[in-house]
Amino acid sequence: MRRTALVTALVTASFVLTGCGGGTGLDNVEVSKGDTPKVTVEKDFETEKTQTRVVNDGGGDEVAEGDTIKINYIAVNGRTGKEFDNSYKNESPMTLTLNEKTALPGFYKGLVGKQIGSRVLVSVPSKDGASLLQSAESLGLEKDDTMVFLFDIVSKVPNEAKGKAVKAPAWAPKLSYNDKKQPAKFTTTKQTAAKMPKTRSYELIKGTGDKVKEGATVSVQYVGQKYPDGDVFDESWSTGPRQLSLAKGGVIDCWSEQLPGHTLGSRVVVACSSDDAYGKDAKKNQQPDGPLIFVVDLLDAS
Repeated sequence: MRRTALVTALVTASFVLTGCGGGTGLDNVEVSKGDTPKVTVEKDFETEKTQTRVVNDGGGDEVAEGDTIKINYIAVNGRTGKEFDNSYKNESPMTLTLNEKTALPGFYKGLVGKQIGSRVLVSVPSKDGASLLQSAESLGLEKDDTMVFLFDIVSKVPNEAKGKAVKAPAWAPKLSYNDKKQPAKFTTTKQTAAKMPKTRSYELIKGTGDKVKEGATVSVQYVGQKYPDGDVFDESWSTGPRQLSLAKGGVIDCWSEQLPGHTLGSRVVVACSSDDAYGKDAKKNQQPDGPLIFVVDLLDAS
């Protein structure tokens, strides 16, 4: 499954949040019933504040700041009245962490406090949406456009792996944790293999969810560093889970080959040979070179 256009365009940045306005501007927006709804917005729709209208109450848990949620959505350009993205058609729900670093302000303001299972209309002014998007023009948007979204809040996504602890193999470096009990860094032991001759993976926690399929879009927490105890070059724990496609070319080969088959809820270590990581051109492409090691929490998949 491909990533939706909107997910591709979203920026990761910090935003200053202000209060959310009322919902009266959305009264004339029409939403059809059914599992795959249609949203009708008249041309030249504008709003100065993020506004919300709950179409249907879900009755589930309330969405709180910092939660990661799975949502289906329809996105409409208020200026043209035309739909520019639709996760129902793409069969690819978006996973979104509602914090200041990873969510557009309009999403944050419109969805925090709503219930799981709800259908919610949200109008997002330029300052909370389009002006902050990367490559807004690729979506047919201008920087001062208002966007209108219909969100179905499907579920909350776990923030970390949960399941039965599994003993690591003797050759593997030891994983250490920070004061929040989150994976932080690998260190070597006397038995740690000095080289990574081939790519391999193992579990530290065995989850009880479905097996991840080849090419799936997954929501993950992870830490990546140079094997076996080098610098940490990337991690998600400080910002929240990330959504990535395991399709060939969507991630490095060791991820697309090693993560399918593991179950959701698992904490998986993937040790990558240089060839299955960023390859011989890693430095030229400004990527970490040589063998790498990742610890990946498999939280959700679609």
